[in-house]
Amino acid sequence: MAKAKMQQEQEIMVEAAFEEPKPEMTQDDIRLVEAILFASASAVDERVIAERFPADRTVLIPEILEHLREQYAGRGVNLVQRDRRWALRTATDLGEQMKLEKEQPRKFTRAAMETMAIIAYHQPVTRAEIENIRGVATSPGALDTLMESGWIKPGKRREVPGRPVTWLSTQAFLDHFGLERLTDLPGMDELKAAGLLDKRPAIEAMPNPADLFDATAESDPNEVTDEDLIGGTEDDTVIESSDDDFDDEDDGEDTEE
Repeated sequence: MAKAKMQQEQEIMVEAAFEEPKPEMTQDDIRLVEAILFASASAVDERVIAERFPADRTVLIPEILEHLREQYAGRGVNLVQRDRRWALRTATDLGEQMKLEKEQPRKFTRAAMETMAIIAYHQPVTRAEIENIRGVATSPGALDTLMESGWIKPGKRREVPGRPVTWLSTQAFLDHFGLERLTDLPGMDELKAAGLLDKRPAIEAMPNPADLFDATAESDPNEVTDEDLIGGTEDDTVIESSDDDFDDEDDGEDTEE
């Protein structure tokens, strides 16, 4: 029994003598694993790290990861393991200070932008005047959205029946568009040059009736006309003649009397 145990120990010693020694962890190994973790957008497991690691040194990966975890402990960034995956994460105790609140830019509807343009160029202007210029009713939501954005504000009431409120643009509106004063708003010529307005007058932009109906088109001689349907021109002549006859008879009777 003792002899067999001694023989087993000798075999183990012989196998250990022929085994390759485990490589030592170097600073380059640590830097490579650290770079892989930093460049990854999501947590990575050891197999992903091994794909970029020298084949003869993959046995060092678990040791390197534990070494990095100890190094990052207590810092602003920690190396954590979640579900057999490794990732660099912000320290949990700094989460409150790392919150970022970003204001989502508001998207205005076409009606709101048209309303804003009318107020900017025609202020002070009432809601009824805005609707008259736009040609459609102005929804309350358009004015509410512009007020919430700080672009418009109520002005004085008009001294007319009903005393409607007028609307004015604000300094925030000018700041948003990089304007110092209302006179810096682009004029008609500038808007036309920028392609934002039709360069032609509105009457010229309308189609020509001659383009819609060809007045020079020849009529078809076989086409049935309205005159054919009501009896033609001859019946009209007969009717007119008979009326004249009646007038002549009346005149004769008056003369005899």
